[in-house]
Amino acid sequence: MKSYIYVHTVSLDKGENHGIAWQARKELHKAARKVLATSAKILRNPFADPFSTVDIEDHECAVWLLLRKSKSDDKTTRLEAVREMSETHHWHDYQYRIIAQACDPKTLIGLARSKESDLRFFLLPPPLPSLKEGGLWCFGGNGLPYAESFGEVPSATVEMFCLEAIVKHSEISTHCDKIEANGGLQLLQRLYQLHKDCPKVQRNIMRVIGNMALNEHLHSSIVRSGWVSIMAEAMKSPHIMESSHAARILANLDRETVQEKYQDGVYVLHPQYRTSQPIKADVLFIHGLMGAAFKTWRQQDSEQAVIEKPMEDEDRYTTCWPKTWLAKDCPALRIISVEYDTSLSDWRARCPMERKSIAFRSNELLRKLRAAGVGDRPVVWISHSMGGLLVKKMLLEASAKPEMSTVINNTRGIIFYSVPHHGSRLAEYSVNIRYLLFPSLEVKELSKDSPALKTLQDDFLEFAKDKNFQVLNFVETLPTYIGSMIKLHVVPVESADLGIGDLIPVDVNHLNICKPKKKDAFLYQRTLQFIREALAKDLEN
Repeated sequence: MKSYIYVHTVSLDKGENHGIAWQARKELHKAARKVLATSAKILRNPFADPFSTVDIEDHECAVWLLLRKSKSDDKTTRLEAVREMSETHHWHDYQYRIIAQACDPKTLIGLARSKESDLRFFLLPPPLPSLKEGGLWCFGGNGLPYAESFGEVPSATVEMFCLEAIVKHSEISTHCDKIEANGGLQLLQRLYQLHKDCPKVQRNIMRVIGNMALNEHLHSSIVRSGWVSIMAEAMKSPHIMESSHAARILANLDRETVQEKYQDGVYVLHPQYRTSQPIKADVLFIHGLMGAAFKTWRQQDSEQAVIEKPMEDEDRYTTCWPKTWLAKDCPALRIISVEYDTSLSDWRARCPMERKSIAFRSNELLRKLRAAGVGDRPVVWISHSMGGLLVKKMLLEASAKPEMSTVINNTRGIIFYSVPHHGSRLAEYSVNIRYLLFPSLEVKELSKDSPALKTLQDDFLEFAKDKNFQVLNFVETLPTYIGSMIKLHVVPVESADLGIGDLIPVDVNHLNICKPKKKDAFLYQRTLQFIREALAKDLEN
C-alpha cells in the first residue's frame, strides 16, 4: 500500500506557523494514523461494508473489492467475482498472492476450474511432514510387514499393488476418513511428487483424491493440504488423462456450480472447466473388453494394435476424439467417458481383484452414472464391444426401477461399435496356452451358447422396439490379431446386427472400429450425424 504526504505551501514567518518541519511531522502522523486505521480495518474485517473507497491506489482497491464480492451472500455475485479474477492478467505477482492468501476455499476451487486463471493465484502446497518409521506405505503404523514376502517382485510393482488397494479403500467413505486422519493426504502428495515420471502412479493417486472429494466433510482437509494448487496445474496439462483426472477431483470439490458427483471411473471430457455455455444433452462413451475411458476413443494408430497388451506409451493417448472433435462440433453437450477393469485372462499375476459379471457391472455403472446426473438431460449412448452389452443391461435395469425412469425417458439413441449381441468368436478361440486354462469371466460371458447373453438380447430387442429408440450399428470387416497365434473376426457381421437400426460395415478390425483416422473420415462423420439427428429437438431449444 502506498501513501503520499502533501504539505501545503506556508509562509516562512515563524510567527504565522510552527515551521515547515513541524507541519511535515503533523502530516506524517496523520498519514501514519490513516494507514494504521485502514490496515486494522482490512485485517479485522476486509469485507465489511465501510471498506469500499479507502485511500489506496485504484488497482489495489480492485483486488480487495473482488475479494469482497467473492464473499458475498449472493451466489451470482460470487461467481462473477471469480470470473473477473480469472480473466485478470495484468496484475503484479504480489496482487495474485493477496488473492491466494485471502480467498476462501470456494473461490480457490472456482479459480482452479476457470480456464483462464493464472497459476499465480495458487500458493505452493504446505511443507510435507517428515516420514514416520515404516516408509511411504505407513498410515501411522509399522508399514507393510508382508512386503518382503514379494521376494523378487520389483519395489515399483509392490508400490503399485499397495496403491491399487488404497484406491479400493477410498471408495468407502469411512475408509476415506481413516486415510485423512492418518496423514494420507500428505503421504499421497509426497508419493505424487516422487513419481513425476510415472503417470500411472500419479493417476492412481488422483483417483484416491477424487474418491475422497466425494465426501464433503473432507473438502477443507483436501484444500488445506494443497491439492487444489496441484490440480490447478494438472488441469492445464496437454495430456488428456492427467487433465481429466484433475477435472474430476475439482468438479467433486466444486459445490458452487456442480450438483453431480463423479465417482471412480466416471470422467467428464467436456466441459472440464466452468462455462457459461448451457449444457443441453449428455453423450456417454462406454468402452469394451480391454478398453479404457481414453485410449479406446483415440485416433486410429498407425501401427498394428494388439488386444493382448494395451499400449503403454502415454503420448499415444493424448488424442481423444470425443474431447476434441465432438466437443468442438457440439459444445452444448456434456461428454462423459466411463472406465472399468476388464481382462482376457485370469492367468496373469496381478493385484487381487474381484471379477465381475455383466449384470454386476451394469448395476454398478448405472448407480455411478445416476449420481453424475445422467438421466436429467437427453442422452445418447455410444459403446464399443462388451460396452454395448453393458448399455443394454443398464437400460433394462433402469426400466425396472421407478427412480431410474428418467434415464429411459431421456434416452434418445444408441450407437453400437461391433457389439457381440449374439456372442463373440473370441470365446471360441482359447487356443493360446495363456488363455486356455483361465479365460476371464468377461470372455466366458461372450460365448455364443451363453444363456444370459441370449436372454439379454431377446429382452432388450423387445424393449428397444417398444421405446422406439434410434439405433446405429457399426461392424468390423477385417480380422484382429490376438497375441501371436490367433487372427479372427472378433465380432462377425451376424453377431453385430441388433435386429433394429442401420448396420454399417467398416473396413477396419475390432480395435479400430471406434477410432476414426481423421475428422472428415466416414466413421466420425456418420457418428456425428447420428448424434445431431437424435438430439435435434433438444439442441435447438
